[in-house]
Amino acid sequence: MSMNKTAQAFFEACETGKGWDSCKEYCHDDATFSCQADALAEITTVAGYADWMKGLLIPIPDGHYELKSWGMDDTRNNVTAAAVFHGTQTGEGGPGEPTGKAVAADYVYVMDFDGGKIRHMTKIWNDVHSLKQLGWA
Repeated sequence: MSMNKTAQAFFEACETGKGWDSCKEYCHDDATFSCQADALAEITTVAGYADWMKGLLIPIPDGHYELKSWGMDDTRNNVTAAAVFHGTQTGEGGPGEPTGKAVAADYVYVMDFDGGKIRHMTKIWNDVHSLKQLGWA
C-alpha cells in the first residue's frame, strides 16, 4: 500500500474512533506521538492517541472531521492532513455533565513514515480553545 493510501486509511480509522485495534496495521508497533497540548501531554504513542480519540467520541458521539488539506512530502517521507473536528458534547464523559456545547477545532496531523508504515505522528492543536468551546475550561 502506498504512503498516501496508508495515511488515508489510518486517518479515517483514527478520526472515526476505531481505536488502536483498527489503526495498528498502518503503524509500527512502537510508533511515537507528540503534541504540544496539555490535554494530550501524557500520550507518547500513536496507540495511546488512537484510543484517546476513541474515548473522545463517548462524550461527543456526533464527532466528525472535515478534511481541509492533504499533502505528501516524498522527500521527508511524511503526509500532512489539516482538518476541523466538529461535535457537540451530548454524551456522558468529559469533566462533568453534558454541556450541549459544540466544538469546531482546527488541527493538523504530520504522519512520518518508515518502511511503508507510520513511525511517528505529530498533532498540532490548540486544546485550550477547544476546551473553552465545549465548556470544559
